[in-house]
Amino acid sequence: MRDVLEMLDHWRAEGVGAGRAVVVRTFGSAPRPEGAVLVVANDGRMMGSVSGGCVEAAAAEEIDRARRTGNSRVIRYGISDEEAWDVGLACGGTIDILVQPAIPTEIMAAATGSLGARGQSVAVATPLPADAPPTEFGPHEPGAGAPPGATIAFDAHGTVLGGSTGDPGVDASVGAAAARILDDGRSRTIEVGGRAFFIEAFPVRPRLVIVGAVEVARSLVRYARELGYETVVVDGRATFATSERFPDADRIVVAWPDEAFDALDVGPNDVVAILSHDPKFDEPAIVEAMRRGCRYVGAVGSRKTQSDRRKRLLEAGLTADEISRLRGPIGLDLGGRDPAETGLAIMAEIVAARRGGSGVPLRERLAAGAAG
Repeated sequence: MRDVLEMLDHWRAEGVGAGRAVVVRTFGSAPRPEGAVLVVANDGRMMGSVSGGCVEAAAAEEIDRARRTGNSRVIRYGISDEEAWDVGLACGGTIDILVQPAIPTEIMAAATGSLGARGQSVAVATPLPADAPPTEFGPHEPGAGAPPGATIAFDAHGTVLGGSTGDPGVDASVGAAAARILDDGRSRTIEVGGRAFFIEAFPVRPRLVIVGAVEVARSLVRYARELGYETVVVDGRATFATSERFPDADRIVVAWPDEAFDALDVGPNDVVAILSHDPKFDEPAIVEAMRRGCRYVGAVGSRKTQSDRRKRLLEAGLTADEISRLRGPIGLDLGGRDPAETGLAIMAEIVAARRGGSGVPLRERLAAGAAG
């Protein structure tokens, strides 16, 4: 949803409203994941995608129909393999789409960060109808589909911010699931007490703190920005940490790591890449990042460097368990050596850590699964 906010702002400035379609459930090899959004302005302009091209026109028609009736509903579409190939996809699947005549106020508030406390992750749960239409290829006939229930909003701890299912026990279970989904960062549908709920996640933008304004950091900033991360470059050397060298960085901090981490309020939601290759910068940064519980901490250095560093980190007060969480040598082994390739390897490991990936080549993982 956040991907289309800028366009929605433009439309709103022009006095043009918009409805939306959002993927709430997928079956088989669906081309777009749960949470994928298509928005359609009242004048017909479109932004986003729910299927990669297969059913966009039909979904846009349903948004227009919802606008005329004022009713939201859930509609199921089947995408045949033949249709998928026609638009350049590898395979089809089945998707349930929530169609809404206008973007709900609570969704816009969550997407823009105005729901809940400032800088807080928020999830919005929508109860889905129990009697979804039967699976079939192609869009449903006019009038098919069923309306969703009233939404419930939760914070990152699963606490209700607004709304209710009417059952405190169900509210608590949905809230616990919402907290896990926010931590993962990807919207999806769950079942609680025999009812389906679409949990739309609006996590705080992830932040990558890079210690060391080296050449690799320049590429890493670009990759991270493309993946939606806020990027901060930290270095004590003012001649290295400049906006000319890092035009894509959201923030540049010229300071020692411990001072910078205090100023940035670095914490559990942050990922930290330590690239300075200088013990007087590296090790204080590692200690601070570990003590603050950062979700990913990686540092450059050979295996021998890591071994020597481990001894000094133990002397600095870190536990063996904390040191075992350090990703070092940093990055996945992609075989590359130049700065851009090294930056890619680091970003790949960060994504794998965040998403629970194994780092094993997909063909090997699939082969192992087939053999088992």
